[in-house]
Amino acid sequence: MIPGPISGRDMLIYCAAAACAVAVVIVASRLVKKVSGAVDDPDPDGPTTSHTGAMLSALFLLAFAIAVVVPWTMADAARSNTYTESQAITEASWAAGRLPAPDARHVREGLSEYVDLVRGSEWRLMREGRLEERGWTQLDDLRRYVMAVEPEDEELKEAREGLLGHLGEIAAARRQRAMDARTTPPAGLYAVTVVTGVAVVLLPFMAGARPRGMTLVPLSLMAALLAAGTYLTIDIAQVFSGAMAIGPDAFTSVQGELHRIAGGG
Repeated sequence: MIPGPISGRDMLIYCAAAACAVAVVIVASRLVKKVSGAVDDPDPDGPTTSHTGAMLSALFLLAFAIAVVVPWTMADAARSNTYTESQAITEASWAAGRLPAPDARHVREGLSEYVDLVRGSEWRLMREGRLEERGWTQLDDLRRYVMAVEPEDEELKEAREGLLGHLGEIAAARRQRAMDARTTPPAGLYAVTVVTGVAVVLLPFMAGARPRGMTLVPLSLMAALLAAGTYLTIDIAQVFSGAMAIGPDAFTSVQGELHRIAGGG
């Protein structure tokens, strides 16, 4: 699933839910004053601040964990798919060897050009979430060429069908790669991560505490680590760019394999 941008309706619902939650807190604080035995809690280390700090920390850790795990899982799946596509290319090159020599040479040259395109200009374009339109054209041309091969016997017909099957596998893996290049976690997840991170850092100040001297050292260290961690979650959002960017290793290695197959066959 490719998360889309947050619509105006969704944003309105989120804001309404947040406003309702704030209203519940205000109403509850008014009602508690009428309850016998209730006491004011203005202290920075009182039960209200302790409870709020624990919940904010838990919410930040939850959002942070999701923001790290989801892109990591997406990257693993996308990397595996690149090897699936490169393996299908290899199998197609082997299958082309059963065609007449001129046809086999044409198909193998086409596969080699496709690999050069993918690991070159297309890989750079995928950082922007797009694929080269020329890649689809090259695959379509190869499929049309193979379909036009006249089978003189049953063996050649079987070879042609097998090659078309492998070309179909390449196209399917390419479609998945196009989806992987566009897929990112929901923007709202990063908003929650950033907001809760800021709230955790500023909570002592909002509760009325005034850190001084050495107490600023651990607070500053926590703020620095939270900022670095939050930036990391944003940096790894796209599987073909950032800290966990997938490289064209699968297609670089398969190019050498194609030359070896063509030389031996």
